[in-house]
Amino acid sequence: MHFNHYGGESARLAAELANSASLWEPHELKPLLEAHGIVECVLTPAQTAEIWEWSRRVGACFGNQPLEQRCAEINKLLAEAASRPYISLHDGNPHMHYSAVGADPAAHIKAVTAAGLSYVVCSAGPGRLGRCARATCHRAFVDTSRNGRRAYCSVRCANNDAVARHRATGSATPHAVT
Repeated sequence: MHFNHYGGESARLAAELANSASLWEPHELKPLLEAHGIVECVLTPAQTAEIWEWSRRVGACFGNQPLEQRCAEINKLLAEAASRPYISLHDGNPHMHYSAVGADPAAHIKAVTAAGLSYVVCSAGPGRLGRCARATCHRAFVDTSRNGRRAYCSVRCANNDAVARHRATGSATPHAVT
């Protein structure tokens, strides 16, 4: 499944932020933001802490949950990140910007991640905001598979889970050594 830049990439950024295990230093967050197309990605320590708190709330939007709950969580994020979206022509093609001109980087990150989550839920389906099914993982991910039935955050988790299930059934037969 192909998502537009602001929908899919912003939702993937939201997943990456939600998966972070510890508070970042501003210089640690910069490569992650750059990788997801955030141009103004130099944050102050206070803005970094603000995004950390935001990322904990974003995490509540992923996984199995009733549609009403998922939409309520995303609506809270949208309300907090409320900004003035506008159409930009800075690269010659019209496209949406979800934060006001001159917004600080933290406000911009909040606006694009909230908009990205809402875009995925409304355009692709709420089930596309998943959590890894592997018992020891539970990482957030955006399901971009063709059929929308992805259960794991990565092929590695899927394979490790399959091996664990296989071993748990006792199906492995010992090989005789000759």
